[in-house]
Amino acid sequence: MGHTLIVEDDRDSARMLAALVAREGHTVATATSVADACRFMAMQPADLLLLDLHLPDGNGLALFSHKDLIADTEVVLMTGQASLETSIEALRLGAADYLVKPVSPQHLKNLLSRLIRPSQLNAEFTLLTDTWRETGRFGSLIGASTPMQEVYHQIGRVAGTAVTVFIQGESGTGKELVARAVHDLSRRRDQPFLAINCGAISPHLMESEIFGHERGSFTGAERQHQGFFERAHGGTLFLDEITEMPMSLQVKLLRVLESGTFMRVGSTQLQQTDVRVIAATNRNAEEAVERGHLREDLLYRLNVFPIAMPPLRERLGDVKLLAQHFVEQMNRREGSTKRLSEAAAQRLASHDWPGNVRELGNAVQRAWVMSGDVEIGEEWLPSGTAAVPRRAAASAQPESIAPGTAAPPMPELRVAVGSRLDEMEKALILATYDHCEGHKERTAAMLGISMKTLYNKLKEFKG
Repeated sequence: MGHTLIVEDDRDSARMLAALVAREGHTVATATSVADACRFMAMQPADLLLLDLHLPDGNGLALFSHKDLIADTEVVLMTGQASLETSIEALRLGAADYLVKPVSPQHLKNLLSRLIRPSQLNAEFTLLTDTWRETGRFGSLIGASTPMQEVYHQIGRVAGTAVTVFIQGESGTGKELVARAVHDLSRRRDQPFLAINCGAISPHLMESEIFGHERGSFTGAERQHQGFFERAHGGTLFLDEITEMPMSLQVKLLRVLESGTFMRVGSTQLQQTDVRVIAATNRNAEEAVERGHLREDLLYRLNVFPIAMPPLRERLGDVKLLAQHFVEQMNRREGSTKRLSEAAAQRLASHDWPGNVRELGNAVQRAWVMSGDVEIGEEWLPSGTAAVPRRAAASAQPESIAPGTAAPPMPELRVAVGSRLDEMEKALILATYDHCEGHKERTAAMLGISMKTLYNKLKEFKG
């Protein structure tokens, strides 16, 4: 186990903390001032430094000026209030986390369990950077363009800290992948990463889903339910489309961020949570505040470390790399060896992709399905800046699949003039699903819809 130095001028608090740290198997020493801390660190470097901000000979942050002493030490600030200013200053100076006094024994235990030296985090980030330079891939993120390089740099800078991250970007740009990358490079990597789309949950159920509820708290609550904050304890909670959260819940979220406590629906007992929150939105945050979709005080609390995801049209140089990734995905799933032709790659790079990476992935998967040759041509790809495929998915019989290659005949679906649109949609989806022998990914790609939409439609039609 590691060695911990506690810098605290209150001797009773220092003894209590030392006992808690020793109980977890760490060796521990205590200092009562900045000068004492420097002497202790010079004699025995610490793996963890628990640092009080208010000391007899100055502010505890003064220790950050002794870079040689704390170069490979995880520094955690102890403060009476987890203010926004404290978070920003902690990030700027390089602190990994902060504990609010009086220190919760459980929070301290959790912190000790995820102790990782800064040198190890830096080595992992360096390895990811080297991999990116060779392959254009940074974990699950793909792209070698300048805007993406900036995103990678920001991820590496913030991942090792505990500050809140706020990701802004259009739909389909990969905001959840950024949140996952931050988690995977953090000290919380071995704990849960949970994602919740605030726009996909009924406002009436959202409070229960996020904070949980007690048995009997409302009609249908037949048992106690743990919300996302409890299930993500010790890890990371990703709140996507935060501007879709009802204003009444935004107040409660703000309270959690400020105090680290919440209450289940129907309960009066405070629950403590140790969760890192990463939020995201596809709206302009300032405009969302002006229009009443986001509380201004919540924005300030979330926007400690902003990351802006570039739309795909601003990094078209990454399109070929992304498209090849999607082709490889399909090949692995289907046991195939298809490849993207140069003409297809050029066609993809000429599209403006209003749906961003998600739209590109759908387009490539559909072209993969429709291509009858090893080489995927441009026939089934969007042309120019058009937002729709050149041919509709319901075409009775395409003219060609690849130059000089006759396409296999497609089954026809005949409908009578005056048929109801919902009946036509149902017939088309079910017929395509049967034609694909129940293969959902092929069906979605052929119809040009998302997997989520297909699942919902099949559930509706088949009951």
